[in-house]
Amino acid sequence: MWIAKDWTDYEIIDCGNGEKLERWGDYYLVRPDPQAIWNTPRTNKKWFNPDGSYARSSTGGGKWTNKRLPENWKVRYKELTFRIKPMNFKHTGLFPEQAANWDFMMDKIRNAGRPISVLNLFAYTGGATVACAKAGASVCHVDAAKGMVSWARENAEVSGLSGAPIRWIIDDCVKFVEREIRRGRKYDAIVMDPPSYGRGPSGEIWKLEEKLYPFVELCSGVLSDDPLFVVINSYTTGLAPSVLRYISETVFTSRFGGGCEYAELGLPVSETGLALPCGATARWSR
Repeated sequence: MWIAKDWTDYEIIDCGNGEKLERWGDYYLVRPDPQAIWNTPRTNKKWFNPDGSYARSSTGGGKWTNKRLPENWKVRYKELTFRIKPMNFKHTGLFPEQAANWDFMMDKIRNAGRPISVLNLFAYTGGATVACAKAGASVCHVDAAKGMVSWARENAEVSGLSGAPIRWIIDDCVKFVEREIRRGRKYDAIVMDPPSYGRGPSGEIWKLEEKLYPFVELCSGVLSDDPLFVVINSYTTGLAPSVLRYISETVFTSRFGGGCEYAELGLPVSETGLALPCGATARWSR
């Protein structure tokens, strides 16, 4: 497991009974977590008096309760800064476990010894975009949601990257990659975090199990002749990291050489010393 253990502005204090108690900077949140299926005694008083908790509804969805939170606030990870906002469906706009991937990408870019261009697909609020740009890469950030791209711009600004070479693209990722292939544009690295399920702007249905492999194959068409890395991340329940590795080896290693590492991502839990699993990642590089 790759554990994002270097946070100071974020921690999971405890988890269990389907929830986790977290600290985001100065604020304490209780949020649902489908992986925390074990029972645990709630000895920390913040379980019962958080600054905000998200309660699921028996009829679907849910809402924030006990909310004593600002509209937004900032957290830092090393040299990166992100703006946090409580959102619908329990999210805050950042997945802290991705810090393990940010460290990998930043290290690869800084040690490449040449300019690196990165394509970030399904890029959400730009964690990987900010990390890669901070390391000196030029980045193309692509997401279909206008609000998420605007939020990613804010994260770049608060990280001191207002003038960085970042292209902000609001588009369907499949269609964008197809157009980039026709234009002959190439990238040295690709980062992707495709959803389990979604609909495109024209009603196209995306199911990860059906679409992931052909999409990864498609993306190989925009890699440069000397690619640096490809990171594929997934939060789809039941999709093992070894599946992402098999796809990566089949598509990238067979064509470019190199090799692939794969693991679960995790976050340390302060009160138990254990790690909460938080999705799967494969990292191809050479």
